[in-house]
Amino acid sequence: MNFIKVGTDASGNDIEVFYQDLGTGRPVVLIHGWPLSSQLWDYQLAELPKHNLRVIAYDRRGFGKSSQPWDGYNYDTFADDLKAVLDTLDLQNVTLVGMSMGGGEVARYMSRHGGARVSKVVFLSAITPYLLKTDDNPDGVDGDVFDDMKEKLTKDRADFLQTFGKQFYGMGFLDKPVSQAQLDGDFARAYAASQKATVDCVTAFAETDFRDDLAQIHVPTLIIHGDADKVVPIEASAERTAAALPNAEYIVYEGAPHGLVVSEKDRVIEDLLSFIQEGVSVREPIGTTTLY
Repeated sequence: MNFIKVGTDASGNDIEVFYQDLGTGRPVVLIHGWPLSSQLWDYQLAELPKHNLRVIAYDRRGFGKSSQPWDGYNYDTFADDLKAVLDTLDLQNVTLVGMSMGGGEVARYMSRHGGARVSKVVFLSAITPYLLKTDDNPDGVDGDVFDDMKEKLTKDRADFLQTFGKQFYGMGFLDKPVSQAQLDGDFARAYAASQKATVDCVTAFAETDFRDDLAQIHVPTLIIHGDADKVVPIEASAERTAAALPNAEYIVYEGAPHGLVVSEKDRVIEDLLSFIQEGVSVREPIGTTTLY
């Protein structure tokens, strides 16, 4: 298996992240959402390399097959881990694709490391620009929501993860965008993660302000979000990210849930290929949004 050393813990043990590296061509790096692993990208990993792309997906520290250190679950460290992946593999002209909390890695990397090696970025169901409701962020999500998540994770993580998995895909009594087998697989992947990492990441994605980070993005950008996302509401995230990046291409998937990389996998692959291979045409200032 492939591992990259990204640091050492307090005891001097190596901290390593596991990665998959498939295909040849222009590099695309996929950064998964919480609380899963790089296996979230199974469908994209199976298709994108067929189109002359080198596709890399790695497990965030604390998740999947990566090391599970006690600490380091903050966005400065996550961005540094991403830098280690890009540097170690010596990738150039990279398209970064961040899903959900992975969008935070994209934003923080672009500001903290000056966007080195990156030519395009994609935000999928991303948590940017700032989720937490505060006095200067009145359109955010109430902090009690995140406190409740952490309380339930601490009390009964298995129960929380099973319930969250249904919300992730917008599962209802009649509307079932994914199979029970998909939910079962996601639960197994999420439960294999470090409990400390799972809880600490809630604090990280809830309380990290990416507004200044977005201002440092000066490369072609694609934003995709479902307007039925109940996990990261579009009004608190993609709408505001698009406003902060007025030259970005912004696509809204009508009726799509948070986990659209699975539930809308064919559309996601098509839109990613179009953006990566053909580039983004210069858009008119804010207001022109694609709906389909």
